[in-house]
Amino acid sequence: MKFKKHYDLEGKHAFLGASQSSWLNYDLDHLRSRWINEQAKIHGTKIHALAATLIEENINLPRNRKTLNAYVNDAIGFHLEPEVLLYYSDNVFGTADAIRFDEKKRFLRIHDLKTGATKVHMEQLLIYAALFCLEYSIKPSTIQCELRIYQNDDVQVYNPEPEEIILIMDKIIEFDNFIDKLKEEEM
Repeated sequence: MKFKKHYDLEGKHAFLGASQSSWLNYDLDHLRSRWINEQAKIHGTKIHALAATLIEENINLPRNRKTLNAYVNDAIGFHLEPEVLLYYSDNVFGTADAIRFDEKKRFLRIHDLKTGATKVHMEQLLIYAALFCLEYSIKPSTIQCELRIYQNDDVQVYNPEPEEIILIMDKIIEFDNFIDKLKEEEM
């Protein structure tokens, strides 16, 4: 038999795919909920792409408390770079929504845009700060840091203590080494 080729679908996964068969146990309400959550993720990805483009092109939005507007305008105002990958190893890296390090003032600023309704926590931004310090060999005690989460037309601002970042750096190093050992055992 000659199987049909579906080149346009290569590398993609169906919403009701065989590799995630748990949907066989869903009722229609659960299916609806999962569909809505998936569409929200897709929408969030589009909003992040739009925000990155607006920041890169230096296009301010009308000044108001709307989440996207505040995020974009603040990122432009503080001269942040959008979508910056922070790398420690192949095991540990992540992309900060917007970031800037002012070397003269020794000030690290990280902003995160949240498009969902679920309450979020600063841990994600603390991880970005730790990754930044590890990648660029900066001691947290030698800088100041401001972390911001933009969500639900509100801005949460947090200034972490260096010790908070150091604890996460230590955990990243420990867990990265452990994963590397596990990889070696597989060989």
